[in-house]
Amino acid sequence: MLLAIDAGNTNILFAVHDSHGTAQGSWRASTDAKRTADEYAVWLTQLMMLDDVKPGQIDAAIIASVVPATMFALKSLCRRYFNTEPMVVGEPGVDIGIDVRIARPDQVGADRLVNGLAAFERYGGPLIVIDFGTATTFDVIAPDGAYEGGVIAPGVNLSLEALDRAAAKLPRIAIKGPPQKVIGDATVTAMESGAYWGYVGLIEGIVSRIKEEYGQAMKVIATGGLAPLFAQAAGCIDEIDPDITMRGLCHIHRINSESRG
Repeated sequence: MLLAIDAGNTNILFAVHDSHGTAQGSWRASTDAKRTADEYAVWLTQLMMLDDVKPGQIDAAIIASVVPATMFALKSLCRRYFNTEPMVVGEPGVDIGIDVRIARPDQVGADRLVNGLAAFERYGGPLIVIDFGTATTFDVIAPDGAYEGGVIAPGVNLSLEALDRAAAKLPRIAIKGPPQKVIGDATVTAMESGAYWGYVGLIEGIVSRIKEEYGQAMKVIATGGLAPLFAQAAGCIDEIDPDITMRGLCHIHRINSESRG
């Protein structure tokens, strides 16, 4: 079975898939560059066994990470505890299955390419893929599946943290859902409205401008933990696909395994 690891700025997602690509279990940990392979192993193997996934069944691994400081521990985890050499998205010799048509291909986050590949495989193109993570990214996938660039905006939680740090008299809030009214009748409700409806405006505005600039009809796919929260108000989102990154990692592992015989 395949252990797929997606290391983001906020969380690391571990998932196990069988030979058919069917998920057998998934587990999430906060991203901490100081965490060791041993610490990951104690936590992960216990959760695997609770879901009746035996660590000894793992015979392959693939990693996509946007946090370089996590790579040593994650590679060590795969080697020491699962006895497998992990395939790493972005390393030489690993075919990501997608043409990258931008000025600096080496600067594109691995997760964005993985998402683009998986989205194109399922929906075709052209596409806009929105990933609601620490940053909110809007990635453009061409009709032939190539990655053509995109937009990076601060994530809504990152924006709220910055507001909390910079404005001494404003309380810290969390986004729970669409506010009942746009006009807040107190400081907290005004902040909730600004955060939620302001972000909906950002999503709709960027999608509209991308479509206008691209000059073609484009399907909009959203992923990430906050995707359902904003999709209910942002009418430009066509589909929510929570498993897009893991599906992309499985596809990349499959095409590289086949090419290597």
